[in-house]
Amino acid sequence: MATRNPYQAYQNNAITTASSGELTLMLYNGCLKFIHLAKKALENKNMDEKNKNIQKAQNIIRELMVTLDTEKFAAAEKMLALYDFMLRELIQANIKNDSSKLDTVEELVADFRDTWKQVIQLNRQQTYGQGGKA
Repeated sequence: MATRNPYQAYQNNAITTASSGELTLMLYNGCLKFIHLAKKALENKNMDEKNKNIQKAQNIIRELMVTLDTEKFAAAEKMLALYDFMLRELIQANIKNDSSKLDTVEELVADFRDTWKQVIQLNRQQTYGQGGKA
């Protein structure tokens, strides 16, 4: 059967074949995308789009929260607190139409994403050698 949307097929394949680390990276990137779209919608005074995109970002933060293993990793408790802060900031940004709160969350998520990219890269180097590729 032919796929109607090749881009959607590519996305589905990328998700189903990604490692857990790559999935986390995708979540961070998705969260940043939705925050950016929410900020743009807020600038354009499109409150429905703003609300929809902030809620998508909130859902991603919630997913990141539930996947943390706080019993296994001590740092997870601190990450959980930061995720909780981000979630509350997103809620306030949505209620108060406050783009500065979106900026705060965007900066934190970008920092998490950039750190996570480095972790993945280091892991690949340790697993496959200096080239980082299979």
